[in-house]
Amino acid sequence: MSERILITGGAGFIGTNYVSRLLSQGKKATIYDNLSRKGTPRNIAWLRETYGSDSFELIEADVRDAESLVKAVQGVDLILHLAGQVAVTTSVVDPRTDFEINALGTFNLLEAARQSDRKPVVIYSSTNKVYGDLDDVPVAEGEENYYFPDHPQGIPESQLLDFHSPYGCSKGTGDQYVRDYYRIYGLPTVVFRQSCIYGPHQFGIEDQGWVAWFVIAAVTGKPITIYGDGKQVRDLLYVDDLLAAYDLAYANIDKAAGKIYNIGGGPDNTLSIWKQFGPLLAEEIGREIPVAREDWRPGDQRVFIADISKANQDFGWKPEIGVEDGIRMLTEWVRANQDLF
Repeated sequence: MSERILITGGAGFIGTNYVSRLLSQGKKATIYDNLSRKGTPRNIAWLRETYGSDSFELIEADVRDAESLVKAVQGVDLILHLAGQVAVTTSVVDPRTDFEINALGTFNLLEAARQSDRKPVVIYSSTNKVYGDLDDVPVAEGEENYYFPDHPQGIPESQLLDFHSPYGCSKGTGDQYVRDYYRIYGLPTVVFRQSCIYGPHQFGIEDQGWVAWFVIAAVTGKPITIYGDGKQVRDLLYVDDLLAAYDLAYANIDKAAGKIYNIGGGPDNTLSIWKQFGPLLAEEIGREIPVAREDWRPGDQRVFIADISKANQDFGWKPEIGVEDGIRMLTEWVRANQDLF
């Protein structure tokens, strides 16, 4: 009997790519999504057009609905928990809704899994924002980028937590609940603290999904604003590499259960957000890209690079797609789908 896999937020960017991966392998998938996010109805339509209208099950429901989750997780072997409120700025404007979706929604899911007819594996999509501003970590400035002089491999999972913003608090709450449900209830859970993930089917906006937003804006001629000096550095991970990490953690759940992993591009896949990314994007687009300049945004990290060595040690994962190839593939997808933007 084939395994049953439930993806909350399965109509979003990462979820759509993972469902596509499963269906292309002949596996079954159930999407649990309230379809409220821009682009999600289009993603569902694309999956149906590509794989057939009956190729997956869609449960149109919200993670704040505990009763619906209890029904949805019955008979499920793996839950990939991607559903969430994803923007820091939105969390500041409406912290209650942010809390109810990210913290309470994750709690609802864990309770449903705990009470289910089997103990499903739960993989939780957390964020590096749980580490906060990293004020205590020395940062040096180069000509085109900031960097960690004392952490050449990036920030490890042992870095102290320092939730910042309502979004950081709500995602961090979920992060810790997911881990603790392994310790207290024996539920096989895994936490992925994810860096900047990018790829096709990502409808990025200025406040979330910045890599996709810059590509979309450059291709379609929308204005781009750079906050700060553009030297801020992030490690970037192409979505296919993230999906491989999900599969490897699941396949090695005996080793991964109860653990937390930084999952990102790591030190080999970094870019400063405009000093380095700007020229790369201009070359891809074939023209210079004008940008507006604004002051630094509060809480903006000068640099974040994830130390991803633990995932490599525990289940043999490492990124395979470099930033130049990844940006090229994302740009090609945006060009082919300009009508969506």
